[in-house]
Amino acid sequence: MADDLEQTIRDNAQGPAEAHGDSGGMRQHRLADQIAADRYLEGKKAARKKGLGVAIKKLVPPGAD
Repeated sequence: MADDLEQTIRDNAQGPAEAHGDSGGMRQHRLADQIAADRYLEGKKAARKKGLGVAIKKLVPPGAD
């Protein structure tokens, strides 16, 4: 779904924001709103993961035994 949303945002950014024709018109959501929606969805996905998002590791410099 995230890839799908990312591709949709890319497509919308390349296309016109508003188009009118004989049968009516069409307007897309603003790019800022699309980016905000993507950030919101990514935040929800990150909140579902286990842990605090912080990894504690021991760093050992090379050659030190």
